[in-house]
Amino acid sequence: MKKLARSAASMVADARSRIEEVEVQDLIAAMDDPGVVIVDIRDVRERQRSGFIPGSVHAPRGMVEFWVDPESPYFKEVFGEDKKFVFHCASGWRSALTVATLQDMGFDAAHLREGFSEWVKQGGPVEMPEPKS
Repeated sequence: MKKLARSAASMVADARSRIEEVEVQDLIAAMDDPGVVIVDIRDVRERQRSGFIPGSVHAPRGMVEFWVDPESPYFKEVFGEDKKFVFHCASGWRSALTVATLQDMGFDAAHLREGFSEWVKQGGPVEMPEPKS
């Protein structure tokens, strides 16, 4: 097996050392703040299976950099708003890497430190998608 120059875990640790991390209870308290946008980067199947944070914006991990870049043909207007963006995934690894990359691009964002799984454990509200007919 080929040895990698860096492990995913070390990349996540590096990202976490330089980005803002938000705790679950702090994000629950900020849910009604119109200046905060919660961004879910999980796969659509994860959202269908586990639900999502009410009011969150879904931005699949593979498109985030393109959706936040105003020069990209894929730019989404929500990311042009003057708001605080808090990204999350299931456990905080993907969102840490995402936010570090966005920070490198000059986009200011934070991430939910322990992710959606901890959100659920701590009683954060969860909305389930409409069943497909």
